[in-house]
Amino acid sequence: MTVTIEQEVELPFSFDCKALARKVIAAAIEEEGFPFEAEVGLFLVSQEEIRAMNLQYRQLDRPTDVLSFPMIAYGAPGDFSQVGQGDNFNPDTGEALLGDIVLNVQWTVEQARQYGHSEEREFAFLILHSMLHLLGYDHIQKDEAARMEARQKEILEKMGIVR
Repeated sequence: MTVTIEQEVELPFSFDCKALARKVIAAAIEEEGFPFEAEVGLFLVSQEEIRAMNLQYRQLDRPTDVLSFPMIAYGAPGDFSQVGQGDNFNPDTGEALLGDIVLNVQWTVEQARQYGHSEEREFAFLILHSMLHLLGYDHIQKDEAARMEARQKEILEKMGIVR
């Protein structure tokens, strides 16, 4: 597994967020049973940067906590049967290109305070949430949201990361 992390802002965290990001990404891949070695990009950005990206890619002129840019389309969440050695694999490493995660560092801190849990828990939650998007989950429909929320809770609990 390759996780490329680009830090574009000063990190205010008292924990090793890069190690935690790798741990959460690996847990998501393992728990979902993704059958290939994978590559994920993580960008730790400012509120201004994520706002610009949200406008550019989603036509929403406001900041958000995390953006996900999946590189593979799935028939259903966690259904990897159609994933093959096509365009979604790095030709140099053979790893599946799952996609990119863009995380708003400032909102991570603010949301942890707002929800009354640690910054570490909020950071892990946002990375996992985005990883599930990269693995085919969504939360547009109520049933999809319920399934995604259940998986988030289950995986975080298995990792010992609770509120």
